[in-house]
Amino acid sequence: MTLSSRNNLLKVGIVVGIAALVMISVLAFRMLPLYPDLTAMAIKRAPGLIQLLTGRFFKPVPAVSFVTMVAAVAYAFITLSVIYYFFEKTLAAEILFLALFVFSFIFEGIRVTAPLWMLYELPGIYITLSFRVLFFARFFGIFSLFTASLYASGMEMRRQENFVLIGVAAAFVFALGIPIDGLSWDSSLNMVSGYSTMLKLVEIGVILITMASFFIAAYSRGSREYLIIGGGSFLAVLGRNMLFSSDTWLTPLPALALLVTGTWFMCAQIRKVYLWL
Repeated sequence: MTLSSRNNLLKVGIVVGIAALVMISVLAFRMLPLYPDLTAMAIKRAPGLIQLLTGRFFKPVPAVSFVTMVAAVAYAFITLSVIYYFFEKTLAAEILFLALFVFSFIFEGIRVTAPLWMLYELPGIYITLSFRVLFFARFFGIFSLFTASLYASGMEMRRQENFVLIGVAAAFVFALGIPIDGLSWDSSLNMVSGYSTMLKLVEIGVILITMASFFIAAYSRGSREYLIIGGGSFLAVLGRNMLFSSDTWLTPLPALALLVTGTWFMCAQIRKVYLWL
């Protein structure tokens, strides 16, 4: 992928991020009153270590799922803008796939489907299809970060489009294959899906391999910056998962702190590596 094509993709992401934030803002006053009822209809508590440890003392707060949705979209818009500003003239394969990881957060805006379903009495098929798109984006984001680590560890920079398409195909297979109950959600207003344990193990395996690839890059290229990038990738994914499953005020701020810190480590160190080239 050429530098201009990559920059155009970043511009598209920035514009889509603005559009998503505007859409959510316009709908906010109509959606927010519905969140208490939606949370009360949740069939189970959202997964996560924080919920497991504090679930007895802190009950789900309806507004949290709305706040985390907005935070995810805002994170994507701001981070894509920063990446464009600092890497506009830098051709780095890792940045392309890191940007795709960040771009996937914009799709969290799809979570407005649940309140819209209640507000407009939409057929259940709409909410099921929308969350398949959301799961596709989440899988694609993880696969993009994994691909960035492969480029860092020595894969040739040619034919980046092919690896984007491979990531799209893999995410599509996962999103299409998992069963989703379109009328059942947890306390973070994520749809309940089948094979959740297996998918979580796959995600853990992918991020561990991603970290290992960055560490290999540090050894093979003699650049300690990739050690920090590997650690940053772990922090970013940890914060991402905490943010997506938040249902109390305990988790959004720590989740955002981990996500932003991990992303900053990755971007700053990649910039440092390529400034020497």
